[in-house]
Amino acid sequence: MNNWRNNRAIVKDIGLTLLSEGKTIRIKAHGYSMYPSIKPGSLILIEPLNIKGTPRPGEIIAIRRESGLIVHRLSKIISKNGVTCFIARGDSNAYADNPVKIDKIAGRIIRAESTGENPVPADIRINTKPNYFVNRIRVIVLLMKKKILLTAKAAKI
Repeated sequence: MNNWRNNRAIVKDIGLTLLSEGKTIRIKAHGYSMYPSIKPGSLILIEPLNIKGTPRPGEIIAIRRESGLIVHRLSKIISKNGVTCFIARGDSNAYADNPVKIDKIAGRIIRAESTGENPVPADIRINTKPNYFVNRIRVIVLLMKKKILLTAKAAKI
């Protein structure tokens, strides 16, 4: 288990280093927070912010977290007492993320590629009004369907 965590930390550090050096990286998406725009298994390309400047609301960004990168859509930019903060939210998340400063944004998603695991290309276009509620319902239904299919499959064995 420790080996897995160590390897994951090394890969995260390499990715962040490459972004800080101005390189674009490709990572595999996990989870359903950006569903249906980005589905689990999609390969997403992240470029450093310095290539196109400050992100705009509606763009999908990669945010640095202790556990690695999280990819969510920038929903709002706020300035308070001369400090600019960015608020992101997954397209199917119930709530927005906590505000972050620009130094926590690792890059922006510029392209997504389909894979054998997920043959449907991701939709990374700028979207300033994702339908959070409908997307959340879609994810709940999808996960329930998967659970039912797994239960039915296990019952056959």
